[in-house]
Amino acid sequence: MIKPVYSACVLGAAFFFLVSFTGKFGRLLDEGPSPARTPTEELATFQLEPGLKMQLVAAEPMVQDPVVITFDEDGRLWVVEMRGFMPTIDGEGEHKPVGRISVLEDTNGDGQMDVSRIYLDSLVMPRALALVPGGVLVAENGSLWMTKDLNHDGKADTKTLIDKDYAGSGLPEHSGNGLWRSMDNWLYNAKSRFRYKEVNGTWQRDSTEARGQWGISHDDQGRLYYNYNWSQLHADLVPPNYLSRNKHHTPTTGIDYGLTLDRRVYPIRPTPAVNRGYIPGTLDKEGHLREFTAACSPLVYRGTALPKPFYGNVFVCEPAGNLIKRNLSENKELLIAAHDPHPGQEFLASTDERFRPVHMATGPDGALYVADMYRGLIQHSAYVTPYLKEQTIARGLVKPVNYGRIWRIVPENWQASKPKKLAGASSAELIAELSSPDGWHRDMAQRLLIERKDKSSRQPLTDLAQTGTDQLGRFHALWTLDGLQMSSPSVLFGLLADNNALVRTTALRLLEPFAKTDKTVRAQLGEKLLNEWAKAPTEQVLQMAFTAGVLDQKAAQPLLAGIVNRYGESALIRDAALSSLQDREFAFLQSLTKSPPWQTAQPAKEIFLEMLTTSVIRKRNPTELTALLAMLNTPTEALTWQEKAILTSLSIQGSNSKLKPIKLAAAPRIMTQSAGKIDPTRLATLGAMFDWPGHVASRVNLPQKSLLNDDEQKLFASGRQHYLSTCSGCHGTDGAGLKRFAPPLIGSDWVLGDEKRLSLIILHGMEGPVEVAKKVYDAPDILPVMPAHSTMDDGAITAILMYIRNEWGNNAGPIGKRVVGMTRVTSQGRVVPWTAKELNTYISEGKATSGK
Repeated sequence: MIKPVYSACVLGAAFFFLVSFTGKFGRLLDEGPSPARTPTEELATFQLEPGLKMQLVAAEPMVQDPVVITFDEDGRLWVVEMRGFMPTIDGEGEHKPVGRISVLEDTNGDGQMDVSRIYLDSLVMPRALALVPGGVLVAENGSLWMTKDLNHDGKADTKTLIDKDYAGSGLPEHSGNGLWRSMDNWLYNAKSRFRYKEVNGTWQRDSTEARGQWGISHDDQGRLYYNYNWSQLHADLVPPNYLSRNKHHTPTTGIDYGLTLDRRVYPIRPTPAVNRGYIPGTLDKEGHLREFTAACSPLVYRGTALPKPFYGNVFVCEPAGNLIKRNLSENKELLIAAHDPHPGQEFLASTDERFRPVHMATGPDGALYVADMYRGLIQHSAYVTPYLKEQTIARGLVKPVNYGRIWRIVPENWQASKPKKLAGASSAELIAELSSPDGWHRDMAQRLLIERKDKSSRQPLTDLAQTGTDQLGRFHALWTLDGLQMSSPSVLFGLLADNNALVRTTALRLLEPFAKTDKTVRAQLGEKLLNEWAKAPTEQVLQMAFTAGVLDQKAAQPLLAGIVNRYGESALIRDAALSSLQDREFAFLQSLTKSPPWQTAQPAKEIFLEMLTTSVIRKRNPTELTALLAMLNTPTEALTWQEKAILTSLSIQGSNSKLKPIKLAAAPRIMTQSAGKIDPTRLATLGAMFDWPGHVASRVNLPQKSLLNDDEQKLFASGRQHYLSTCSGCHGTDGAGLKRFAPPLIGSDWVLGDEKRLSLIILHGMEGPVEVAKKVYDAPDILPVMPAHSTMDDGAITAILMYIRNEWGNNAGPIGKRVVGMTRVTSQGRVVPWTAKELNTYISEGKATSGK
């Protein structure tokens, strides 16, 4: 169901692989039936970390096909039941209105739900819900609806359309989901560019960055976590919508940041019925899934029931492997990293093939809750391979459907208790809950206080923000005040020097709306940041770089110049600075090139200057571009490093033939008086970018990259930006390689040769020795291992490959758009870097097998 997304183009190859798979692992096709078990029988199949136990909370018929679970303020469990999902192997009947939203309640406090009420039924493939003021948002049949229970009988009486475009796709594996309320009081979604918020009784939709595939959550700082079927854990390093502010700049990091390269999973039963099971390497020799193929629903655990070492861990569902992965997450400067604390043994695994964990939630009791869809087939019909279809039918996995269980994970000696009902709590009690050690209670108290709109809560919330003893309580108090529109600039200014970094950066962030509209606040803030940035910790400097976007230029420019000069090695800070420079890029570029610290070449400065130039070009302002070209006409015979960076960016962007020529008032002097300083090829590229009196831009005689069509040249230009942030630190901005880091890419057969082989290097990494242009490179002359970049999406990797294969005199031509994606699929199971020998063997054997 939810996560496994597989390209339809693998279907044609499925029959071939099925033959070889059957020959090598034929016994797996005889794994036999996997009959449905009772909840009690299923409970006996679980393997869980020592000291913990599983408890049944609810099961069919009370709950069926649960795909999302969440708790309300009184401890009731709301369940989205996608009862129409895959009733047959071909998905027939999927669009019947049989889905529902149920509310489960434990009335006697024994830990099991004993009352079930259908809040809303007759739904087509429901997929998300959010409890909001006066009702419940429900996503179903592709749309977002506001539902209300007007007579308080527990059933929805009205259903009003909020957004007909919510889901974005009719396929359940490619449709928006989540409706996750984050710290900033917006509702965020996975597989979506939309976020939602109620303002003065009206629901507003706003654009945001695209995130993940199925499931979304946040940590104590409000950073969003999500994932993809092939990559188990991603997060935003920065608050939403900062890095997308500058339409002239495409960020290279910060959003959708991969936290771990570890894709390994450790099922405790054979898993032949996975969609890619026919591909050699997907399963190990015992038939167990080797790596994630259906990662979904990451949850940052912020509860108190599990032992303290589990707090802040991120759990990820893998329904195809019948398991849940545990990740330890830790901050590393501005970055986040995660790892499996017990490689080889999962946090939770089952020998029951029908155990399908697809969603998790933290309860008001602090326990970890798991929605188990409990079925044999979870792959949607649009992507079922012939291999999986045969497995599913032969082993009787299609039926039964409409089962489902909710499980709870708690310590061995844990005892259930009746939940505290917060709906009737006073404002004072809710404010106290903001400092609860339990994240669910903090989040719920913030939500309820904002919904209550109690004006008398302003002062106690302010007191908590200023003098509270719990830092997370202070953090929530600030966002609660913001949600109530009760923030005060004077209070926020006072917190800029606070001892706690999270409080400081939050106060700075919340000052921005005031600075935008009040020039006095703006001036005061600019002065404050100019005086403080040099001695501020790095995380606050990052927020200052973002906040510079609302300052007047006389403050923003020196602030950003200082930050970039000191912290320019950080790709995240480079992107933050560029995000704050929309329509100010050229003025900033002029200032930097004249600044004394920027007279000496450094790789980080070269990268930033080139990216800054790219933003100037994308703005397409003739006056600025005329001045930019004039900067290249210095009297020296050789180009300076600054001129080279500017010219490189012009040349790369000029390769995109889809850009319309820019009209200049007069011929640039560089085009008529270059004095041999500039390569004729690059001059020709400039000539194709601009019109001026007596000259019409023409690409007819443009010699470079002639093998690339318009779309490929656009991808080539995008690839340069990704290359600068991801690859140039080792291979150099000019592709010539760097001593003690990496060999050259210019003229390398590894770059110019087989595109699948090159894709495999990027996806999985490579270790030396390696021969390039008849020279052998190995440690210590280069790093011993080139790391994998499997967390990057297919588009970004394709762009990088398009670039390096066609730059610096390389002219290998285009790489197919599906090459990386197909290579990722067919190399499923590879979890270590390649050596040159085994990679070449792998490629040659593949060609022999396919008859090439």
